Amino acid sequence: MGVNRKKTTKSLSQGRPPLFKSNNASISRKAARTLIRKHHTLDKQRQQALKAGDEIAAAAASSEIEALGGLDRYQQASLLGQSKTRGGDSSKLLLEWLEPLISARRGRGGGGSESRIKMLEVGALSTANACSSSGSFDTVRIDLNSQGPGILKQDFMERPLPANTGERFDIISLSLVLNFVPDPLGRGEMLRRTTEFLHQLSPASPPELGLLPSLFLVLPSSCVLNSRYCDEARLEEIMTSFGYTKVKSKISHKLVYYLWTLDLSSASTAPPRTFPKKEVNPGPKRNNFAIVLGSGSSASRGDTGE
Repeated sequence: MGVNRKKTTKSLSQGRPPLFKSNNASISRKAARTLIRKHHTLDKQRQQALKAGDEIAAAAASSEIEALGGLDRYQQASLLGQSKTRGGDSSKLLLEWLEPLISARRGRGGGGSESRIKMLEVGALSTANACSSSGSFDTVRIDLNSQGPGILKQDFMERPLPANTGERFDIISLSLVLNFVPDPLGRGEMLRRTTEFLHQLSPASPPELGLLPSLFLVLPSSCVLNSRYCDEARLEEIMTSFGYTKVKSKISHKLVYYLWTLDLSSASTAPPRTFPKKEVNPGPKRNNFAIVLGSGSSASRGDTGE
């Protein structure tokens, strides 16, 4: 039987699993872990089929994902994993890392709105995580499949670029988002695009303890610890090319956490570097997670519209 091939789309929405109308049924912790593992396996198969242009295999994987409850059910399981009782809320670590800055801002601003940190949370699942509950952030939350009031249904890759300084952010959170982008070039473009939404440092800016503006990046640990094409050194090379500097990091068995501060003046003035798909960690049991930058990627940002 011939394979029906079709050009792979690079839309961020194609990297996410299909939707399914949730019945809001409860789910046990054990069932949540099983569902998440199965979902990840099927979604990987679906993305591989899409890349190969095998629509039949992609549709079969999508059908199995729908049978599990689709993205709604997966997000329910993820929310259970992020609950306070499970200790899985990644924003707890971000809040811990930013505590010195939060205290300093409160001291300067007396705890008013001017002391709060403006954050864009991409892939938001909840309005009640640690950062949201702290009262220290003004947060704009977006997700492809909004889970309720307070979360805007929006694709980050289609979000309009800031028209002025007031539309920029102090920090962007990409917690378990980049790994859902369906292709390596799209992941590179997402990272590059974050620089367009962050404030730029200036001599007149108040000192922010070297923590802002910044990107909070969380990935499955296998993306940098067990990939043929990405390790921490490769990731740091890519981030540095955009003007990012790693200031905080933590590695757990399941996840890696990074805080990168942005200073575009530190980005190279030479033509933008390209980062092709290159094997950096060979081995038969490695995965194929990769981040690619093409010749069109650039960390530069003009001042028009400010």
